[in-house]
Amino acid sequence: MLPLIVFAVGIVFYNYKQDRSDATRRVLENVRSMRLVLDSEVQRMTGGLQVLALTNALRNDDFQNFRRIALGFVEQYGKGGLVLISDREGRLLFSSATEDTGSLPPRGNLETIERVFARKTPQYSDLFIGAINGRQELTVEVPVFRDGEVIYDLCFSPPISIFQGLVEKQRPDQVWTVSLLDTKSVVFARVPNPSEMIGKRASGVLKDAMTRTSEAALSSVSLDGVALSSAFTRSSLTGWTVVAGVPESSLIAPLWRNIAITSLIGGILLLTGLTFAVRMATTIARGEMLHNLLIDELNHRVKNTLALMQAIAVQTFRSASRDERMKFEGRLGALAEAHNLLSQEKWAGSELREVIARALQPFLMNGPDRIRMAGPAVPLSPRLAVVLSMIVHEIATNAAKYGALSNETGRVTLDWEILADAPKPRLRLVWTETGGPPVMAPVQRGFGSRLIERSARDQLGGEATVDFLPRGVVCTVVCALDETR
Repeated sequence: MLPLIVFAVGIVFYNYKQDRSDATRRVLENVRSMRLVLDSEVQRMTGGLQVLALTNALRNDDFQNFRRIALGFVEQYGKGGLVLISDREGRLLFSSATEDTGSLPPRGNLETIERVFARKTPQYSDLFIGAINGRQELTVEVPVFRDGEVIYDLCFSPPISIFQGLVEKQRPDQVWTVSLLDTKSVVFARVPNPSEMIGKRASGVLKDAMTRTSEAALSSVSLDGVALSSAFTRSSLTGWTVVAGVPESSLIAPLWRNIAITSLIGGILLLTGLTFAVRMATTIARGEMLHNLLIDELNHRVKNTLALMQAIAVQTFRSASRDERMKFEGRLGALAEAHNLLSQEKWAGSELREVIARALQPFLMNGPDRIRMAGPAVPLSPRLAVVLSMIVHEIATNAAKYGALSNETGRVTLDWEILADAPKPRLRLVWTETGGPPVMAPVQRGFGSRLIERSARDQLGGEATVDFLPRGVVCTVVCALDETR
């Protein structure tokens, strides 16, 4: 029976190879998911800054009124955030930390400012020591336009703790090592040992691999000296890299444990018979593999889908205009926010008010009291939550460009109610604009209008109507409600 025992050990080693391959795949899937979460958070910051850049107070150099708006933006991110406005030479014209900008030194990190003025697009810095607070920081910077030309650099320095918190929440297990690196391979968030590792460069093997490709799985040694099975992926949005790794020891330990168990079973085989033991071992191994496969599929299905959409967007809009790219990124951001909310609720559905609040969040920064929402609590299925989020985002985008949210006096009322006049309950949502510019019906319908109407008709089984009344636009969406658990 000894050859059979050796054969059993061979099966265990083969399973170890399979498990190791699965572990490598899981690490790569996790870093992709983390990159998507990181991009979503940075896009939210960028979108908020772009809204700030469009405010009349900033365009008219009214920094006193702009301070109130900027402080409201900074408060979202807690203590340590800082909004700055500088010219092309780095001279500070505004700081959310003080009104006495004359006593502040010029901006550091001038190369990022130069890119903002040269490329006229949002830019993301590497880790550097801030000239004002003397701390390590990263910046998200967007151009401020006047008559099509960049006049200012609008800079936001978020607290580093935001990225550290993101890493800690996305860490799958306590044995994992997860890091965020800037374009120069410098660590700006990490678990474990963040206080010791932030500001250090990545290890040699990892750094060399990052110079050759934007995504890979490899064996490396962490800055702590731990051998890891690692993977990394670089964000096409910021150029930052997400790195994660599992200790090699955690992968080898199950091998020795399984070999010991197999040897014990081999001894029992000598007494009880080979057939019964092999059948038991095979059943257990297959059940465990199937269990792990189902869990991984459940946890990563949605995140992998959004990662694919992000990659498609990057390729599709490589040569598109800035306006087209911003429109699509806004729609993709609304879809990602809806999926993030559903993920938090474990795909059991969401509440209508929270879905709408997430979709309208970028439009509330310039005036939280300009949009009033009223209606009963309405639980939504995942399908309804995603589609309604996209519809509300499209309506709000049109209002910000042409309607009540495009000036300083416009107001929006968003009401909803449940209609019980049919066998299946229906939701009626009414968007009413007042105080905006004079309303004129468009000559031709754009993609946003078609998206609203077709989504309501084809995906919600309802209808959407838009009335261009003299006092303002009124959009009504009616759809049937799904049963939620």
